[in-house]
Amino acid sequence: MKTLMAPLVGLAFAYLTLSPANAYMIYISNERDNTVSIIDSGTMEVTKTIKVGQRPRGITMTKDGQFLLVCASDDDTVEVIDPKTGEIVGTLPSGPDPELFVLHPSGNPLYIANEDDNLVTVIDLDKRTVIAEITVGVEPEGMAVSPDGKTVVNTSETTNMAHFINVETNEITHNVLVDSRPRFAEFKSDSSQLWVSAEIGGTVSVIDNKTREVIKKISFEIPGIRVEAIQPVGVRITKDRKKAFVALGPANRIAVVNGETYEVEKYILVGQRVWQLAFSPDEKLLFTTNGNSNDITVIDVESLEPIQSIAVGQQPWGVAVSPE
Repeated sequence: MKTLMAPLVGLAFAYLTLSPANAYMIYISNERDNTVSIIDSGTMEVTKTIKVGQRPRGITMTKDGQFLLVCASDDDTVEVIDPKTGEIVGTLPSGPDPELFVLHPSGNPLYIANEDDNLVTVIDLDKRTVIAEITVGVEPEGMAVSPDGKTVVNTSETTNMAHFINVETNEITHNVLVDSRPRFAEFKSDSSQLWVSAEIGGTVSVIDNKTREVIKKISFEIPGIRVEAIQPVGVRITKDRKKAFVALGPANRIAVVNGETYEVEKYILVGQRVWQLAFSPDEKLLFTTNGNSNDITVIDVESLEPIQSIAVGQQPWGVAVSPE
């Protein structure tokens, strides 16, 4: 991968270099060595690596950018980190085995998938207390909240469902069957659709948020790659809703999907076992975590080309960008 990108690196570096005023930080959770890598977008280099709890996976910034939140799954807690110092300044009562979480658009509360207990735990960030525990399907993982703030969705890997939760009552209103092992959920920016990836099923289900019915299943086919190796995981959709990017796990590709026709327009070669995705604040760049090659790939969203890879810790899993 690095060989393929080598001719582009010099040009890419010039493109990526930002003035300090425009620079932001990229945070990568590294599942195997229990660290978070911090990358300065001004240099696109790792500037600091901080030690965190065991098996860090889900990672996000608070809406005010004051704190970094990390799921320390094997410690059964969510760690609160000061991004300026890299110090852990607190923990949240996350429930057992937190894997992924999502913040309400208002910045509070935080919704956490607890994989071992089949729960979604709702946390008041200000008070650092549990508001509710919602029973969902077996092995909950994916978490999404509609941009209008009305609906939270959890996906359960074994039950193969997307559970729609009313944020006012914290009760499930709809269960939608999707394909096998749903890993991730992402709303369109107008809250009209929810996209759910299915790792084993090899598809992305598009669900109408009004009818709560699957209106399209997107499948993937890559010449020379076994069907079993095409495993959709992370999904990100541009704010204009015109393009979606789907991480395809051990296929080592990102699928670029037309957000209106649902046609796959391109496959982008990235690092090994690509897992989660995040845009830069201006959506000009997309960052991918590549678990087996221990790096991230930087993709130019306009040209749809990989322009740089950056080595991080062992088995990178989640990615967050500040400010989001």
